[in-house]
Amino acid sequence: MESPVIVAIDGPSGTGKSSTSKAVAAKLGLSYLDTGAQYRAITWWMLSNGVDVSDTEAVANASAKPVIVSGTEPVGPTITVDGEDASGPIRTQEVTAAVSAVSAVPEVRTRLVGLQRAAAAAAPDGIVVEGRDIGTTVLPDATLKIFLTASAEARASRRSGELKGAQSVQATQDALVKRDAADSGRKTSPLAKADDAIEVDTTDLSLDQVIECIVTLIEEKRAAR
Repeated sequence: MESPVIVAIDGPSGTGKSSTSKAVAAKLGLSYLDTGAQYRAITWWMLSNGVDVSDTEAVANASAKPVIVSGTEPVGPTITVDGEDASGPIRTQEVTAAVSAVSAVPEVRTRLVGLQRAAAAAAPDGIVVEGRDIGTTVLPDATLKIFLTASAEARASRRSGELKGAQSVQATQDALVKRDAADSGRKTSPLAKADDAIEVDTTDLSLDQVIECIVTLIEEKRAAR
């Protein structure tokens, strides 16, 4: 029997990770996990429960409390916190502004990496996992590692479009650059390209082109095994 295929897709915000990962998983009949949503979920819980997200010790002490459950169906992925649908609340500007600080706390990362590895192990046919440290930390033995990139301008334009004009492109770009620095500079599991990852620059590619590129890479891996 062919072993499950594990695909790690990393990269900064605005490179198309979510749209690409969900589409690739759906096309190949694989499960899908958005690890960024888990970090947003625990951040939302901290904010909702009065935890000072700038207090590392307070965040660490509370990190084991919320019950976070991620659905891995690529067509309709879900995430709940203590049984409550959190898919909308985790996408607010307040959560976006706080998630890097919460994500940098080692106890938070240890807790969620455990959930992420368990999800990958439970996927019967394989899984596409997206995030910032999947290929380097979470699933270093993944079948295929992809690192998506794009120009700062392209990323800001895409993210501003997702926000439906709630923030200017320039303000969005400034926020992305700030988060890049925080994610890349943290001591625990920083945003980084794995040595054996394949870099795909999405700046001048359509979503369909990126999806087709990664599907082809996965199929080539499968054929070579």
